[in-house]
Amino acid sequence: MAWRIHDSVIRGEIDNREKNIVRGKIWLNGVPEPVLLDLKGNACADLAGCFLTFENTKPTIPLRPDANFWQEQRGGAGDITASRKVRVFDMPIEEAYPRLKKKLPVPEHVANCLYIEWFSHRNGRVVIESTDCKLIISPPQWRLNDADEQQRQNQAAEGFNMFMQQLSAAVEAQRHEPPEGKEWDEFDYEKFLRESDARTDKYAELLEKYMDHPERDKIIAKEMGWTWLEESLDEEEQAKASKDPTVSDQLAVDAADEDDDDPFGPANDDSHDEEGGGWEVPDNLEELADDLKPDPTTEGVDWVRDEHGYFQHPLCLRTQNGAMNLWHKCDELGLDKSSDPDLSDLLSEYQITSAKLAGALNSLAYGRHLRDGPFTVAYLKRALNYLHTAQAALERVVSRKLLPKEITDEVRAELFGIREEILKLMQEFRSQ
Repeated sequence: MAWRIHDSVIRGEIDNREKNIVRGKIWLNGVPEPVLLDLKGNACADLAGCFLTFENTKPTIPLRPDANFWQEQRGGAGDITASRKVRVFDMPIEEAYPRLKKKLPVPEHVANCLYIEWFSHRNGRVVIESTDCKLIISPPQWRLNDADEQQRQNQAAEGFNMFMQQLSAAVEAQRHEPPEGKEWDEFDYEKFLRESDARTDKYAELLEKYMDHPERDKIIAKEMGWTWLEESLDEEEQAKASKDPTVSDQLAVDAADEDDDDPFGPANDDSHDEEGGGWEVPDNLEELADDLKPDPTTEGVDWVRDEHGYFQHPLCLRTQNGAMNLWHKCDELGLDKSSDPDLSDLLSEYQITSAKLAGALNSLAYGRHLRDGPFTVAYLKRALNYLHTAQAALERVVSRKLLPKEITDEVRAELFGIREEILKLMQEFRSQ
């Protein structure tokens, strides 16, 4: 994954007054000396030939002391601009997120964004992206011509392609292909989940990079190796270009006939429509999901309702409430939760444990037959890893006396209790 360090940036400067060289200094919270940039390439047209200084106007978060971020950053310049257009919410994210979940409109506006990207020999891709910086830009000492701009784009693309090759290698290193016909155990699922993590990292980087690109879907499909999607997009473009209904009809038939390699194909022939012209995909999937009802015989064991009426596994709800209770207690004590790395780790790892448990257990409300026992065990192991990290962070908090003893004693007991419940569930699903 790329390094995204904007939350730790205090201030910085970028100097592209010498053509084909970008130098700079960036001061980070938690790092005593400024990070030094020595990059080959040029900034985008708005900053090419200029000296830029910027200062973050918002509170910053210390860079983790174990981050292993090198002070000297040498490599190639990516896209460096102060005029990238982004949409910004007109309300805090904690207020916007519930509205988005309910599909309510969220007021927003388009803003200029400072975007600094480079490809380091030691840290890979690094990105600073912020709409909260005060900028001062000097007059340009030179400007990009058409040839310069093309060279700049090629250099930036080459740097990103090398970064993609690293992510692709990570996917290949985690690739898991057990023998055909083998019944998967928890270890197979663990390897499968690690491969899935690597693919997710690659997809997230591509989506962030090409979010506003007109050819976004085709670029991502090609980079991810999704030839079926790439071909489908090409056919869709051909159908639109032809404006010939017979072409569109034939493409639809061809697509319906290409289900042999579809990993999400039907489980039996009953999923054909009556005419046999392809698979019926309901256009009200969200409504169908809302109509799912939990098994009433497992209430209190595999599911309960939270305060909003949503179905959750009891252990998920317990962990979620524990994390939020600790969050609120830190607020009551006036603690800056983001400024201390140990306290930040405790809170974030506690919350991630809750999310991982939800992924492992919340579907049980609709029946245990929906998932293999070994898969659930593998998912619970992931939650357990985050829980152990939260416990280690808690002990660091205790040693530094960041929280009152009665709070840390309560949190310690709760984390151990959650751990025992996870282990009990793992044993239960192993025995199935």
